[in-house]
Order: sequence, then structure tokens, then C-alpha cells
Amino acid sequence: MFAFRLPPEMCLLRMRLASVCSRGVTARSYRPRRSTLAVPGSNPRFLVKARELPVDEVFLDLEDAVAPAEKEQSRSAVAAALRAGGWGTKIRAIRINDVRTRWAYKDVTEVAEQAGEFLDAIVLPKVRGAVDVSWLDLLLGQIELDRGLEPGSIAIEAQIEDAAGLSAVDAIAAASTRLEALVFGPADFMASMGMRSLTVGAQPTGYAGGDAFHYAHMGILVAARTHGLQAIDGPFAAIADVDGLTASAASAAAIGFDGKWVLHPGQVDAVNAQFSPSQAEYDRAEVILEAYEYYTTIQRRGAAMLDGEMIDEASRKMALVAAARGRAAGLVRTGKFDPHQQ
Repeated sequence: MFAFRLPPEMCLLRMRLASVCSRGVTARSYRPRRSTLAVPGSNPRFLVKARELPVDEVFLDLEDAVAPAEKEQSRSAVAAALRAGGWGTKIRAIRINDVRTRWAYKDVTEVAEQAGEFLDAIVLPKVRGAVDVSWLDLLLGQIELDRGLEPGSIAIEAQIEDAAGLSAVDAIAAASTRLEALVFGPADFMASMGMRSLTVGAQPTGYAGGDAFHYAHMGILVAARTHGLQAIDGPFAAIADVDGLTASAASAAAIGFDGKWVLHPGQVDAVNAQFSPSQAEYDRAEVILEAYEYYTTIQRRGAAMLDGEMIDEASRKMALVAAARGRAAGLVRTGKFDPHQQ
């Protein structure tokens, strides 16, 4: 029988791809994104100020927040800001321009080549199909290989901003193992749908049907959870309307979103509060994790009773998320698991 053998260089490529793909989206550790701060990449003062704010993620924007005439020179400023450090435990990201513009390619290559080792994620805006994500995935893979960076180390966050993107959201969510999050972009989405509103993130004037964003939110959330991704809500542009912001954040948190974008320092505390567990919820999550570890490793049981409630692998997964959010919020555990009291 004829046996076909791959040439050595193809075998090496297959091994590399298998190594990256085997990690999968679920292999990425959960990084809290309760609050994600948008910072114009062309504003040096804002780039400095962002380091001080208690947000989980900062993205240095090269897209909508930067005028066309400033886009090219802003790349170097963003790369320098990343290299300068001082970001603490924040997720460090950039948002590039739409893949269909003349700026996108160099947004990626110039920043990632200059500061790739200091870059955690790239926000890809106006994603309309899986091919958009695949393009960025392949480009990042080439840069990582060239610069000696860990394969797959730079994550992707795909921003769903129009009807086409929402229609293809499941395929988008499955497009790359680099994906960590799907992000709802309300401004472009509202324009795409023809909604009667000029306030980003607010309900359309005269709408009496409940929540005009519910369908989009649930579509993004279902796709995200199907593929092991986070779901992040977009910004609320009325900076002075703290009550409106709080209501918007609370609604997104209630249905399961992981966090929300903020545009101003005055929005941070309200958003963090809505996406953080209470002290009691945090304590319970930590106890579940400790109890599950005890029962599965010491007693070798797949499920057990904890304070009258059954816990299993699904309980552990939910507790991991709540515990990560609590730690990000600076909560300190107040109790411990005692197997002798069960």
C-alpha cells in the first residue's frame, strides 16, 4: 500500500498549529473585564491618566477616538505607552481600525512589532464575518513567530457593531482560538439598524417595547458562551447620567455579561460595582472552589453536598468566574471550608 508522508517542513508546521489549537479558548485563564476603559491613542495626557484608574482593562484606541490625520503618528505613541509600563495588573489592549480601511494592517504590524511583548489583546472593530478574525489571527501569528513571542499570546476581542456582524456572530465566535471576548458596539449598531436615538447606549426615543438591545445582547451572549468567550457590553455615552449608566450596566450584568466599556473616569466605580460580586457571593465562591478540590482529590467524588446544596464541576466553573471578579474587586475572603462541619 502506498504511504503518503508529509515533508519535514510541513510536519513542523502541523505540530506548531496543533500546539496552538490544542490550547483552545477554554485553555485561556479567565481575566476579569468588569470595566474596560477607552483611551484615545493620540492624547498623551489621557495615556498617562489611564494608568491610575481602577479598571480591569485599558484599550489604547487607534480607531474612532483618533482623527484620520493623527492615526499614523498615534501608533508610535501607543507602542511607547505600552513599553513604558506602569499598567499594573490591567489587561493592555489596543483597538485597531476596521480591516477594510487603509490603516488596519499597519496598526497591527507597527504596534505589535514595537511592543508585542507588552500587549495582551487587540480589539477588532466592525467585525462582519469570521474572515475578519482569521485575517488578524494569521497576521498576529506571523508577528509572534518573527519576534519570538509565545504563539497565541496576543488575544483578540471581536466587536459586533452592525446587522451583518450580529447575523454571523456564531461563526465569528468560532473563528480563532485567540478570541477571548465578544464586544457589543452600540453606536454603529444603532446606526446600522436605523434606531431613533443620538445617545450611544441609551434606549431609542419613543421605544415602548422594553429593551431595544435585548436581541443583540442575547445573540452575542449565547455565541460567547457557546465558544467559551466573555461577553462585554459597549459604552454609555451620557457621561453625566450616572443613573442611566448604572441601569444599563445592571441590566447587562443581570443577563450574564462579564463587563462594560467606560469612556470617562467618572463611570468606573458605577460599572465596577455592577459587575462585582457581593462579599457573601465572593466568600461562597471561594468556599465552593476549596470544597470541590477537597471532595474530588481527597475523597475522589465527582459531586458532593455543601451546606445542603449539591456542588459539581458546573458549580466549580461558576465559582471560578465569581472568585476572579471578587479578587479583581479587591475583596478579601472572610471564611474557610471546614469538611468536618459538612
